[in-house]
Amino acid sequence: METKEHWEKLTTALTNDRISEFREEFLDMHAYDQAMYFMEQTAESRLLIYSFLSPEEVADFMENIELDDIEPFFTEMDPRFASMVFSELATDDAVDILNELEKDMVASFLTIMDNEAAHEIKELLHYEEKTAGSIMTTEFVAIYKTQTVKQVMERLKVEAPDAETIYYLYVLDEVKRLVGVTSLRDLIIADDSTLVEDIMSEKIVSVSVAKDQEDVAQMMRDYDFLALPVIDFQEHLLGIITVDDIMDVMEEEASDDYSKLAGVSDMDRPNDNALISAKKRLPWLIILLFLGMLTASLIGRFEATLEEVAALAIFIPLIAGMAGNTGTQALAVAVRGIATGDYGQQGKTKLILREAGTGIITGTVCGTVITVVIYLWKGEIFLGLLVGISIMASLIVATIAGSFVPLLMDRLKVDPAVASGPFITTINDIISVLIYFGIATAFLSYLT
Repeated sequence: METKEHWEKLTTALTNDRISEFREEFLDMHAYDQAMYFMEQTAESRLLIYSFLSPEEVADFMENIELDDIEPFFTEMDPRFASMVFSELATDDAVDILNELEKDMVASFLTIMDNEAAHEIKELLHYEEKTAGSIMTTEFVAIYKTQTVKQVMERLKVEAPDAETIYYLYVLDEVKRLVGVTSLRDLIIADDSTLVEDIMSEKIVSVSVAKDQEDVAQMMRDYDFLALPVIDFQEHLLGIITVDDIMDVMEEEASDDYSKLAGVSDMDRPNDNALISAKKRLPWLIILLFLGMLTASLIGRFEATLEEVAALAIFIPLIAGMAGNTGTQALAVAVRGIATGDYGQQGKTKLILREAGTGIITGTVCGTVITVVIYLWKGEIFLGLLVGISIMASLIVATIAGSFVPLLMDRLKVDPAVASGPFITTINDIISVLIYFGIATAFLSYLT
């Protein structure tokens, strides 16, 4: 973390056109700190920074800027300079950024980019988003099983500077199929004349190029890998996925699930204006508005019951709110379990049974407490029993619904997070109102 004084010194060198001083101070910083300083500058100052640094030096800190914030920077650069920056970026990072840009801008950059870099980027761009192919890098070192350790080490000296990682080396056969893996440590301790096939491990964990990125992230977590090979249907090695890419995927997936749980189609970005934010939030709000109207119409159907016992209206928010809260709790547990892969088929059944048991216990306790409170407050035991029984039944049903709905959506191949908090809350409002007024109507004679 750089000090305020250091930033002020950089800014002074930048504005006074002292290139050597700026470069010395700026390049001595960590790439993350460079990115933070760069993002705080005005557009005019950033143009100066581009002129003071090489494309490679700009690429180094661009990798530390969030994808949601990066588009304006490449838009303001000179197109030729921007294309050279893309050439210096790791291929997978370049692809991630290009996916954030307009298609005509992407085509322009690819046209004027270095041919070799453009070819590598195009190979990854055609893969479907959020798959292993879209997040893998082609900058890796592959070796052949017939090579000796000495030959491999000599090759590493040449190729290592451009590789994403060299801790794992993937072994190919004569037709370039993935047949093994070895580590840099294994190579260092082996004799120079040893063949790679004699020290490699044939226990390979790999992923298909079409595999969902969330599943890849779970595999990386389960196996504690630093990198994971990506293969096609014939087991040819296409690329590797490194742990830093998986960290980005985990953040992206968590943000996506959080936005859906909040009833937002896509999380707001810092640069979004009020109109864009409203457009993202309105679809769910409109759906929930109509569901809310359904709740209101259901209450209207029990108008006669309310006229007989007006005190029933006092407890509508209490019952609906309790049902919504417990349903959201069960929903959060279920969605997290599905996202982390903690539940198999038997585990899902066990989850529903556990949540049902939880609903019975919490419903019974809350129902008993509210019955006593209403009796002491209003002096009416039957009203207390009515509200208590309604809360108990509502909490049981809401808890089961909160866990069952996301599991059902997962079974139907729909993102479980779509069963968002507001959606479950509104559904449970409807259920709790039906239970409450259904019981009240049935036992109306005891209340009047």
